[in-house]
Amino acid sequence: MKFYDRSRSLCEWERVEEWREKMRVSLAAQESNKVSPFHLLSIPGVSAAEQRLCADLWLKDRTDASAVERADLAFSYATSSRPKIRLGYLSCDFHEHATAFLLAELFEAHDREQFEVYAYSYGPDDGLGMRQRLCEFFDSFVDLQALSLSEAAQAIHRDNIDILIDLKGYTRGTRTEILSYRPAPIQVNYLGYPGTLGGDFCDYIITDPYLTPAASAGDYSEAFAYLPDSYQPHGRHAEIGKPTKRAQHGLDEHSFVFCCFNQAYKITPDVFDIWCRLLYSVPGSVLWLLKNSKAKGRLRNEAYQRGIAPDRLIFADDLPQIEHLGRLALADLVLDTQPYNAHTTASDALWVGVPIVTCVGDTFASRVAGSLLHAIGLPELIAADLEGYYDLALELATNPARLSEVRQKLADNRLSTPLFDIQAYTRHLEALYKTMWQRHVAGDLPIAIGQTEPRL
Repeated sequence: MKFYDRSRSLCEWERVEEWREKMRVSLAAQESNKVSPFHLLSIPGVSAAEQRLCADLWLKDRTDASAVERADLAFSYATSSRPKIRLGYLSCDFHEHATAFLLAELFEAHDREQFEVYAYSYGPDDGLGMRQRLCEFFDSFVDLQALSLSEAAQAIHRDNIDILIDLKGYTRGTRTEILSYRPAPIQVNYLGYPGTLGGDFCDYIITDPYLTPAASAGDYSEAFAYLPDSYQPHGRHAEIGKPTKRAQHGLDEHSFVFCCFNQAYKITPDVFDIWCRLLYSVPGSVLWLLKNSKAKGRLRNEAYQRGIAPDRLIFADDLPQIEHLGRLALADLVLDTQPYNAHTTASDALWVGVPIVTCVGDTFASRVAGSLLHAIGLPELIAADLEGYYDLALELATNPARLSEVRQKLADNRLSTPLFDIQAYTRHLEALYKTMWQRHVAGDLPIAIGQTEPRL
């Protein structure tokens, strides 16, 4: 399925339906290690149940191959009470990466009287500020890069980690397979991967009631650990770069700027149709996208085929996070993708005061932006379908008073609603960790925990 991956990154859409059906045939035949769960997240029409089946099959060959080694290790765990619960965060993204930007203030807000916090890194040290910041925070920062999966699991187990939190899932560079060795008594799927890990090696998934309603539990191998607001952390001290002029970024001062800085593989033909309809309906407007040198020409050609002048697509270069946030404020309205929503890019937009319009789906990845909008008190920006998404975006783009009202509400809610309240968020997350540990000590199996209904 590597061809499909390359095609989506290039926005080559001619064979999307063909590849979706091929993947479904593979899943129906129970073919293991054929379809990446990550690729399935961005395919329109794929259900959460299919995503779980894909995850169940993805690691099967690998875990079968390591079964004897895992049985020989047969880790056991101490359940005796000790003063602090020991958390281990596992990732390859402890550097200048979107996940680290979201988590940095949470790590720093952890209650050190109740928790010891370890990092297990199998990614590169880029030598930049975020890596240094994280290394200073953790009680122990352990580099696993040179270790095999088995050796990494043994290193984690020797540290007597109580709760191991995986931050990668099936995204690029993952070594989530470490969890299949069960180095910790409680293992958690959190933040990095918007879906189930499948199998039987992860006990809980951190979520919220909007993201994964109770009725969707059968589509997840993990028990739901519910936060009361949004599942996504975001601090209140993310620095926003100095204001710049639109002309510095190739934008006209008087144009209405629609914006989407999601990766190209998230853009689907149905959503791009809507974007082009908006450009047609709002004269002089432009669509500001994240630059992808391989997809740029393709997207401009797709726009031309839909009757839109190619130069109305403006492409933004990669910038350091602070500078990126500074320029993002120049946009008028962010347009989300579907079925794989904006995640960090959505909270970035809300943080700098730019509204985002989204369309809700049935999978984890398709409900993230809606989760964020609920947590910041703007559920009116969530459309039920793509036609409603178009209507909502068009109204905001052509009714300056309505857009101004929404932007003012966002400004008022930015620091008064739960989305960016990292201190409260951390306390809620820690309460979930404590409940997980108490249930384990009592010999109870994982079940849905936390606040299972959305807060009013």
